[in-house]
Amino acid sequence: MGEFGGMRFSAPLDPGFKPAVLFDRGYAGRVKASGGGVPLVIGLEREGGLVSRHEVRVLAGGDAETLRYAERLVKFLLWARGGWRIYVGGPGEIGAHLRSAYGPGGVRAFDAGLMAKVYERPVEVGVWGAGDVPAAREAAQEVGGHLDGFRIGFDLGASDYKVAAVRAGEVVFSEEFPWNPRVEADPEYHYGHLSKGLKAAAAHLPRVDAIGGSSAGVIVGNKIMVASLVRSVPPEKFDAAKNMFLRLREEWRVPLEVANDGDVTALAGAMSLDEDGVLGVAMGSSEAAGFIDRQGHILGWLNELAFAPIDYNGEAPAEEWSGDRGVGALYFSQQAVNKLLPAAGVTVPAEMGLPERLKEVQGLMAKGDPRAAKIYETIGVYLGYGVAHYADFYDFRHMLILGRVTTGEGGNIILAKAKAVLAGEFPEVAERIALHLPDEKSRRVGQAVAAASLPEIRR
Repeated sequence: MGEFGGMRFSAPLDPGFKPAVLFDRGYAGRVKASGGGVPLVIGLEREGGLVSRHEVRVLAGGDAETLRYAERLVKFLLWARGGWRIYVGGPGEIGAHLRSAYGPGGVRAFDAGLMAKVYERPVEVGVWGAGDVPAAREAAQEVGGHLDGFRIGFDLGASDYKVAAVRAGEVVFSEEFPWNPRVEADPEYHYGHLSKGLKAAAAHLPRVDAIGGSSAGVIVGNKIMVASLVRSVPPEKFDAAKNMFLRLREEWRVPLEVANDGDVTALAGAMSLDEDGVLGVAMGSSEAAGFIDRQGHILGWLNELAFAPIDYNGEAPAEEWSGDRGVGALYFSQQAVNKLLPAAGVTVPAEMGLPERLKEVQGLMAKGDPRAAKIYETIGVYLGYGVAHYADFYDFRHMLILGRVTTGEGGNIILAKAKAVLAGEFPEVAERIALHLPDEKSRRVGQAVAAASLPEIRR
């Protein structure tokens, strides 16, 4: 079997799609056929000495396919788990290749730079023996699920932000407010808009006992470490953006907790399904992902799968921020819809924004236009192969898919196609993982409601 041999489902509008999971499985088969290869152990150290560990077997000698496999593997792990120190336990050729990739001017310099911002220290790549990589040390904590009292929840996206007023678990007010934070250099823009939304929600409650938030980007200790929402804020003003949630907590004088929007997606799934072991993926302006393990805990992983590769087509479009090809943001988001418009034969004005382009496709879908259906079918094929790939790195029983891209009949097409790919290509994955779409109301405001449940009210 070739590296993508046996691919049973083609993406209708993207014939060049080369699923990462098929490459990885094909490579593993080659290693096994060679006699079993040698161990490669990847360790990722993050804050407080926490370590994630991943073990595979590779061919000795560092041929081109092996180096490609290792580079994509570490890239995926880095954005799934996070880390400032990368332990490479295995062949020296792989260690040298990765050290060069993540060094100054290397092909992964963007990733190294963002990890340095997240963990506030430079990224290091150490080459070790496979047996010398530190043991895994993960954090596990229960999160959310508190619905007592009068709460406000918010969800910050790239094209709008949502707020909800929640009384004893029931939504009494919800609203979406348009904004365009990615081009704004003044953090007062971000703060002012969020303050406006919180006040609008508070007007529908007798008092506010707690505020919970969901935000795109990397959130550590209620601080924005890295986020596309504040990408235009210059370094000299970044502390104001970074500490925006802490400022709001001081002003409102109530418990306030903010989590990455992906983790809140997973929390929303766990709450709605009353199940644990949930991987949540929100297809909005970008891809947001989060993970609740089988014990109902979050592990402190980044889960920034927007930057994690799922397509190994070297000619795939480059993601605008990282410059990398084949990463999730262009497959599970409004950006994916936009990418597929030309192949679908749908033309839109050049000045039209991504949210409006998605609405155009949704309008066509509502009219039964087959061009729109092909866009959703293509995303469904992406998702089917993507779920199988994610299952190699996450232990989950349920996958919740939500966000603007899943609204309407298009979401049903995506889900049906993904299930068909899993059943036909990966039956063992299909047997153990269930895919879910929330109802229409939950798709739009469920994120804000789950976010509202994050803080515990201490009386």
